[in-house]
Amino acid sequence: TVTAALIIIGEEILSGRTQDENIAYIASYLTRIGILLREIRVVADVEAEIVAAVNALRPRFTYVFTTGGIGPTHDDVTTDAIAKAFEVEVMVDPEAVAAMRQRFSDRELTPARLRMARIPHGAELVDNPVSRAPGFMLGNVIVMAGIPRIMQVMLDAVAPRLKKGRPMLSQSVRIEAPEGDVAPGLAAIQ
Repeated sequence: TVTAALIIIGEEILSGRTQDENIAYIASYLTRIGILLREIRVVADVEAEIVAAVNALRPRFTYVFTTGGIGPTHDDVTTDAIAKAFEVEVMVDPEAVAAMRQRFSDRELTPARLRMARIPHGAELVDNPVSRAPGFMLGNVIVMAGIPRIMQVMLDAVAPRLKKGRPMLSQSVRIEAPEGDVAPGLAAIQ
């Protein structure tokens, strides 16, 4: 069985300012390709909390996916947290810079934008055809953007590299009865 955990990173999710759109998308995507999502955590943009969550989950699951915290702003600390969890250095990756040059001119490639080219040592890049700033995969941890349309293309880019299990097939049946009335029959079937 191939299993996964998901860590959603961001104060904006925890405060309610932003409604998460990634959980349902990732859950159904992974189910379709035979990876069972078994745990979801939402953590603040706090390096120590991200490190703790990553280190708690990565030995328990085949994969740990993260979304959020890899942008150009001061609170985007996910890259540093992942490096700290794996005890490796962070460096500006020449391949990441080359990818970003496909979208940004030298003048537009500001120090803030170049923060998105900082990658932990030993990580493999995850392509991002939308904004060109890549995600990355280090060990069994896949780090993706929090912006849904960018996360979706990153998930498409990394999926071919992942081990897959048997896809889960399901069918819904609507029953016009209270849950308490059907519970004994469902228990017997299970």
